[in-house]
Amino acid sequence: MDKQKNTYDWLSITLHWLTAVAVIGLFAVGLWMVDLNYYSQWYKPVPHWHKSVGICLAIVTIFRLVWKHISKPPAIEGAKWEIAAAKAAHGLIYLLLIGIFVSGYLISTADGRAIEVFNWFSVPSAGELFPNQADLAGEVHYYLAFILIGLAALHALAALKHHFINKDNTLKKMLGVKSS
Repeated sequence: MDKQKNTYDWLSITLHWLTAVAVIGLFAVGLWMVDLNYYSQWYKPVPHWHKSVGICLAIVTIFRLVWKHISKPPAIEGAKWEIAAAKAAHGLIYLLLIGIFVSGYLISTADGRAIEVFNWFSVPSAGELFPNQADLAGEVHYYLAFILIGLAALHALAALKHHFINKDNTLKKMLGVKSS
């Protein structure tokens, strides 16, 4: 008997909240680190951490997309337009993440150097693939990050609206709280 799930599994919940914390943290650190000067004690370690966490998040996101297709998530609650909007927002969030990962890679490897990920492993460089790559990719990275943060804020507000106004189980499902 295939009974509809009423909550996400622990792995989906963990990946969701890990992604949320990483995205918010990377955004905040990214805004801060672009103003660091060469003489700051943070000039080298912070970009290293930003890139390392970004690569780890890219790996988690790929795994998350695979997991999303092999696990059966609970149904999205709400009116038809809300369900369509939620599906579109989720798809756009993943596309923005991929765009941010690719543009970050292009920024970091334009000089031909690999990306060292916490000194655990290296992601090889493809080098400069087009003129002015680091600057152009930097612009894309910057604007996609702002769009992602805006969409994530709307996503959070929608979950709160469902919880406090609709009084449905949308938020409870991602918190792992079983509904009656």
